[in-house]
Amino acid sequence: MSDLILHNYSRSPFSEKIRLLLGHKKLAWESVSIPAIMPKPDLQALTGGYRRTPVLQIGNDIYCDTALIADVLEHIAPMPTAYPEPEKGMSRILAQWADSTLFWAAMAYNLQPKGAAEVFAGMPPEAAKAFGEDRGKMSASGMARLRPADAAGAYKSYLRRLSDMLDDKPFLLGEVPCIADFSAYHPLWYTRRIDAVKDILELTPAVVDWMDRMAAIGHGTSTPMTADEALAVSKAAVPAATRPLLSDSTFQDDHGIPRGSQVTIRAETFGLEETAGELVAASRMHYTLRRTDERAGTVHVHFPRIGYVLKLADAAAP
Repeated sequence: MSDLILHNYSRSPFSEKIRLLLGHKKLAWESVSIPAIMPKPDLQALTGGYRRTPVLQIGNDIYCDTALIADVLEHIAPMPTAYPEPEKGMSRILAQWADSTLFWAAMAYNLQPKGAAEVFAGMPPEAAKAFGEDRGKMSASGMARLRPADAAGAYKSYLRRLSDMLDDKPFLLGEVPCIADFSAYHPLWYTRRIDAVKDILELTPAVVDWMDRMAAIGHGTSTPMTADEALAVSKAAVPAATRPLLSDSTFQDDHGIPRGSQVTIRAETFGLEETAGELVAASRMHYTLRRTDERAGTVHVHFPRIGYVLKLADAAAP
């Protein structure tokens, strides 16, 4: 198997989720540092438009969204699993809640004025403005954002609920960490990095102890790689007839769009940049587009079904 290449940046919460999952599975990986805000020309040469962080690259296979990346890592290294039985379904549902509801409450609390002031301390004044404008452009029209005071109340409630889950076990659903732990951990990890706001965690000591157990997992073994090197890996890779890490080859058509059609895929609510290409797979769990880029060569870009919108390339926008 080709090397695992993670396109990420150090302060990215979702990158921390995957870095920790790589550590859980004791995997070696290459780390490409990408910008926190647009433009991201090197990353988008691989993805065709998708700009969210992180992205996993294996040869010329490009995996978008941490839900799908986690599934890919599970195929690569089934043990230790991130989806232990008998709570596999529950862990996925809890992970989806943590990656959305918990994440947005935590980030609204984290980046309240005093938190943002610390995060951007020492940077030019325009850095915070550029970050805010960039994230604003990523949001769908009408996407609700919590005000800091509302976020604080919600976040405290969520932390208490997580604490209740940890009353009689070391991890959220049992004796070993599962995908729910990795998804719930990363927004709290970001809180813990900001001195001005991290005291909220002290209200739930059981959660702090759990965070210590999660942090002790580590990140596996990483080696720096440049974006140019990653693009060269992609361009040199031989396109495969099948995608072995996403082995469900049954074509599931829920849109009336046949295999081989020119389509676009984008996130439903956040990070709305489209990726266009030829639809070569649509399984019960994921989509795959084939596209060609001058710098990256022929690539297969993979997306999870949940949370993404598939359309014919010439379909009118809603």
